[in-house]
Formats: sequence, C-alpha cells, structure tokens
Amino acid sequence: MENHEKKTNSNQPVALVTGANQGIGYQIAKALAEEGYVVYIGSRNLNNGNKAASEIGFNTYALELDVTDKIIIEGAVKQIEDKHGYLNLLVNNAAISNAGKQGRSTEEIKAARNASTASIDDVRTVWETNVFGVISVTQAMLPLLWKANDARIVNVSSAAGSLTWISDPNCWARETFGIVYSASKTALNAVTMAFAIELEKHNIKVNAVSPGYTATALNNFEGTDTVEVGSREPIRVALETNGPTGTFTGPDGILPW
Repeated sequence: MENHEKKTNSNQPVALVTGANQGIGYQIAKALAEEGYVVYIGSRNLNNGNKAASEIGFNTYALELDVTDKIIIEGAVKQIEDKHGYLNLLVNNAAISNAGKQGRSTEEIKAARNASTASIDDVRTVWETNVFGVISVTQAMLPLLWKANDARIVNVSSAAGSLTWISDPNCWARETFGIVYSASKTALNAVTMAFAIELEKHNIKVNAVSPGYTATALNNFEGTDTVEVGSREPIRVALETNGPTGTFTGPDGILPW
C-alpha cells in the first residue's frame, strides 16, 4: 500500500451509497443527507437514481453505477473526483439475492440455492455483485478515501453470512443457508476483514453491518422489519466517525463472524 497524503479539509463530507435508489440504501442516503453530507446515490438505472435524489433533496445527486462494470465504476470515480476531490464515506449496499428468471416463487428461489443443485451461473452472477463488485468499487474509490481525514467504508452484509451463527443446530435460519446469496455474504465478511486489517494502519475504518430481516425487493418484501427499522444500524455505523474498525454488527449489537 502506497503512502498517500491526506487532504485536510473543512468542506462538507461526501458519501457514496451504492444501490441507493430504493430500500435500505435509500434510507441510508436520506439519513446522510439530513446530517449534512453531500450524497451520491449509486444506481444502475440513472432515471431511478434521479428520482430518488429528487425525493430526498438536500445535496443529493444520482450517479450511474453498475458495480459489475469496470468502465462505469471508473466514470463514477471521475465524477466525484472532479466535483469534490475526496470521499469521506463509501457504503457498499448494492446486492442481489438470486439470478434466476423473474417471477419465481420464494419456494423456487429457495430450492435453487442448495449447494448440491445450485446453478454455477447463478452463483457467479450473485457473487459478481455481492462480492467482486464490492472489491472493485472499494479499490477504485480508495484514492478518494485517502484524501479525507475520517474515511470509512461500510459493507452492508447479512447475519445469514455468519458461519458461527448458522452452524449452531438451534439457529432458526440454518436451513436457509445456501451457496448463492448467504455464502456471498460470508465471503463479503471476509473481504471486509481483509480491507479492515490492511487499512487500519492508514486510519481508514472498514465495518460490516446487517440490517436484519428487512422487507425489501431483495427478499420479495417478505422480511419482518420495515426499511426504516432495518436501516437504523447501517445508518449508525455510517455516521460513526470515531468508532472502531473491523466490526460486524446488527440490530441487536455485535454479530459473530
């Protein structure tokens, strides 16, 4: 890791939230804007991003961002760099739960996640967004994070990725663990720890956070918590400028890796 000179600034803090045109990402972006951040709403569909930015108001801007497309990621970096020159906060929220055809029932989706029968193409597609997309965006945004004094990275994960929790025979979610979505969050947790360990000595904090079982498009809106409730812990971690690094938390506190 090269030694980068940090930029001392008293300007408005700048944040990027990926997958922020709806759901948890939208709530995080809204809360950050209300706290005085300049917020970039990363959205694969720019029109959807513009709609979300218009609804939130404040200093909120849509940013076309497909986390699986290197060229688009580089373009997003350039836009933020040209406008501000630094980035205080990166929230890696964009994720998908499955890659099958539209309109499948929850039962069909569940059957497609099993390790013995899951489509390798489906696994690759989900991991491309949930794991490799996070690595790609984080690596690309690091030069901007270096220039902020309180840089943080927050990865929106899931308790379903906790191997400690899921390996407990009494865990209620044990039977739902599969190699498509859940295992992608396990991998994301490992990615989080790898970045946290590497960047700790450079004063960039990296944490993973689970919203809990929230009703979003990710689970066909079958979650038990509202997005307002589910976004509380991600918002808390995102706004915590003086907090720890290398943590994994959820609505009820610390989660086991």
